Amino acid sequence: MHAVANAEAAEAWNGWEGVHWARHRARYNAMVGAFNDSLFRTAAIALEDHVLDVGCGTGHVTLLAAQRATRGHVVGVDLSAPMLERARADAAAHGIGNVRFDRGDAQVHPFPDAGFDVAISRGGVMFFGDPVAAFAHIRRALRPGGRLVFLGPQGGGPESDYARATAALKPLLRAPSPSSRGMGSLVEPERIREVLDAAGFGTIDVEPVTAPMDYGRDAADAAEFILGQGPVRVNLAGLTPDVVERTREQLREGLEAYETPEGVRITGAVWLVRATRP
Repeated sequence: MHAVANAEAAEAWNGWEGVHWARHRARYNAMVGAFNDSLFRTAAIALEDHVLDVGCGTGHVTLLAAQRATRGHVVGVDLSAPMLERARADAAAHGIGNVRFDRGDAQVHPFPDAGFDVAISRGGVMFFGDPVAAFAHIRRALRPGGRLVFLGPQGGGPESDYARATAALKPLLRAPSPSSRGMGSLVEPERIREVLDAAGFGTIDVEPVTAPMDYGRDAADAAEFILGQGPVRVNLAGLTPDVVERTREQLREGLEAYETPEGVRITGAVWLVRATRP
């Protein structure tokens, strides 16, 4: 791997949290999969485009991009070796050859100047240590007129569906897990525009998008999934078994209100961001 600017993030995503995402990639992809259509509709990937997927994780979005740019090429870049191992295996299993996965820090990775028509990301850009420097680096990797399209979380308020469903966790969430540090760096539209403008992008659009997020088969299954996620797992560590069990039961009860015939569905809200290299 080349030079790394975000050393703490690299350590976290190559530790147990990266392994958890790799092992449960189908569940994480299902959770946010309803946002894919908005991402790709805005990215408008053409058959011959060269595409960069920033923070590609286990490569689900990268492979979807490769299926659109069938006469082009797609590069996914991520810090996490365990997640990229799964991405490469899935690409081979599906016979997708116009894709490559690089282990690297997108803030400083040696991308070719003006080498891409489109840069996309389904959430990975929110973990940069220096967002302005990172986006300026990505801008240089785009051809003039090239476009950046990414999804990032909106700031969740106490009245959101997720906050209501997981109210049992709120008193216990004292600190972020190692990999989730920085998740709140781009939750406000004004901040997004400020960062992208400082990075040299033009025609910056920020649009709110909502979609049902898939958390599991039923309330009990969804509760186990949420309890296993890094930010929750870190904060439950050290608590007594009776507190953990009581939290599990209260969480299950909170999730019951969101059970549907298709499973537990909780409305999520993200920002869909589009910008261009002048």
